[in-house]
Amino acid sequence: MSEHMVPVTEGGGGPVAAGARAVSPAPFRRLVAVEARKLVDTRSGLILAALLVGLTVASVVARGVVVGPRALTVLGTAGIGLGTLLPVLGILTVTAEWTHHTALTTFALEPRRMRVLAAKCLPPLIAAVAASLLALLAAVLVTAVVAEVRHVPATWDISPLVLLGWTGANVLVVAEGLALGMLLMNAPAAIVVCLAGPLMWGIVARLGTAGEVLAGWLDLNATAAPLASADMTGGDLARLAVSVAFWIAAPTAAGLTRAVRREVT
Repeated sequence: MSEHMVPVTEGGGGPVAAGARAVSPAPFRRLVAVEARKLVDTRSGLILAALLVGLTVASVVARGVVVGPRALTVLGTAGIGLGTLLPVLGILTVTAEWTHHTALTTFALEPRRMRVLAAKCLPPLIAAVAASLLALLAAVLVTAVVAEVRHVPATWDISPLVLLGWTGANVLVVAEGLALGMLLMNAPAAIVVCLAGPLMWGIVARLGTAGEVLAGWLDLNATAAPLASADMTGGDLARLAVSVAFWIAAPTAAGLTRAVRREVT
């Protein structure tokens, strides 16, 4: 070995020039910032973000015009769009590297894949909270405007506990999308499974007592409903825990294992 070369003592990779500065790993906050920017720096990301905002505001306004100044009812309508688009946002976030064949570059810059995957999960979860707050703001404004226009009192029945539970339900929806995306590593397949889930469980629930019980424990949309309305009981919490383990925890664990071991080409 040349006297101008020293062996690498950590992580392998062969000799490096003497006196060369070791490259420090990117801070985790930088990885999160990069992944957050990826949410809106592609055409699909921009379209999805625009649809998310537009559909949320439009549904809130339309509901307010129809039912009047009832804040909780108006806010709940926003859940239709959020429940449909937020999981898609999570799926596209974790499957984009494999779809666009950029995983090689990403994992070359940060070989520790678990850090990259963790950084990918945070922006969609934060986006779910931000979307919930946007829907709340729109619901408050629409309720106030409708009450003023119709000269009727507004019904302000959104308690902090209800808002917290509803936001938590939206976060779980995104987490389900992230889990399915990591497990399948294919955006179309994960989107179909995620969006067809409620229909599938509706069919299962009609197959008799066994199907009804199975759907009652494994349908995440149904088990998260008491959380969104802030009226959970002990049984509701147990059912939610089982469905979260089935749709989020288990797919996430399997997806992380698959992503770490998968050969990148």
